[in-house]
Amino acid sequence: MTLYASLANGLREQITLGVFNAGDKLPSVRQLAREHGVSLATVQEAYRVLETQRYAQAKPKSGYFVPLQLPCENTPKMTKPPQRPMDVSQWEDVLNMLLNTFSKESETPTVCQFQHAMPNMTAKTLKPLSKRLHELTKNRALDGMLYGDVKGDASLRKQLSRLTAASGCQLYPDEFIVTSGCQEALSVCLRAIAKAGDVIAVESPGFYGAMQAIKGANMKALEIPTDSESGLSLEALKLALDQWPIKAILVAPTVNNPQGFVMPVEKKKALYELAREYDIAIIEDDIYGDIAYSYPRPKTIKSFDEDGRVLLCSSFSKTLAPGFRVGWIAPGAFRNKVMHVKYVSSSMCATFPQLAIASFIEQGGYDKHIRAMRQQYRLARDTLRADIKRYFPEGTAVSMPEGGYVLWVELPPQYDCVKLTEEARKHGIYLAPGQLFSATGKYRNCMRFNFIDSTQDIRATSIARLAELIRAQPL
Repeated sequence: MTLYASLANGLREQITLGVFNAGDKLPSVRQLAREHGVSLATVQEAYRVLETQRYAQAKPKSGYFVPLQLPCENTPKMTKPPQRPMDVSQWEDVLNMLLNTFSKESETPTVCQFQHAMPNMTAKTLKPLSKRLHELTKNRALDGMLYGDVKGDASLRKQLSRLTAASGCQLYPDEFIVTSGCQEALSVCLRAIAKAGDVIAVESPGFYGAMQAIKGANMKALEIPTDSESGLSLEALKLALDQWPIKAILVAPTVNNPQGFVMPVEKKKALYELAREYDIAIIEDDIYGDIAYSYPRPKTIKSFDEDGRVLLCSSFSKTLAPGFRVGWIAPGAFRNKVMHVKYVSSSMCATFPQLAIASFIEQGGYDKHIRAMRQQYRLARDTLRADIKRYFPEGTAVSMPEGGYVLWVELPPQYDCVKLTEEARKHGIYLAPGQLFSATGKYRNCMRFNFIDSTQDIRATSIARLAELIRAQPL
């Protein structure tokens, strides 16, 4: 990210948080240049960006001021999915996206990958982890070839106990089961608590991997209306619970994928109480929880769990690197069932990645890395949102993620993001169209964006190009 973009993001955040109020004078160009150790030209360019975004107003011979009327945030509103259990479709579309993400055979050079949800794996803060993995391979080769504990390595489970304490949980090492990523964790939990034909309540839009896990278990998904700022509608969920034999609720309430919201803590507690009232389980996907921008990180629903009905799932795929395939479950009262399904599914997990991550956490590397990524991801979010609002058609709504590195874009209903995805691919720009995030292919006018891949300049250029393709669509 350029210096001026970083400076503009910081000032905009201070304005949004109320450090500077409407009508206040902003720091002078010389003052900011001195405080941040940058050139006058850099500060002037930052203010130019803020003027374009309508967060700053220049007054001749007086400096820059916060406008009396700040721009109104246009975020996606409450969704309106089908009100009945549905078979999950979209597998061919998901597979097509996955193949396009990782294929090396495309004739079109890749310009920007907006479609996948992958973290920054080039960060300097990951070097100690790579070094530890190399040391294990060199010095303890036999340990990586033997059978390990089916529950997962003891040293990793000890560190998981410490990490989850930050989210309000009090869990012992023996309460965790290590899995091959969060995808397996979700799949194992579904198969442990429900059977073919059962109904699972999910957020809408929701993570396509969770949708496909429901499909793979021959269950049905009941999509619940969801707000891009506060999460799943408890009122709609209660109506659904009264009407349908829902077996479990599968939610990602902390840094949701794809919208990025963090459900308010009181709402999380109310969701748990609702599950108790109807005596059903909650599968809580917390894979992005550690990279929420707030500190301390938000509480999980699991932190309110008094009877073991919450199965907490996560992994290090989104905080460190997906290739390690190290996930985990805190299954509560379903421990024995989960253990059996996990054993039947894949038995033990690879040992070296577990040992390396456990050491990385214990030596403080994980906390240091997470702190650095929170700052980087937040700045990248603000820059991409500003570019989308600058270039995309009027009426476009953009979610305001509170963590992670993905956001949700809703174009006016006349646009088709499935066709846009096909056209953008010809230009080396890869997208995740909204239909992937619904059991039934809704949200054709929506997209999920990763805001970490490539450089800020490439992302900005790609957004401008996408805007051209959007406006070229026949209406």
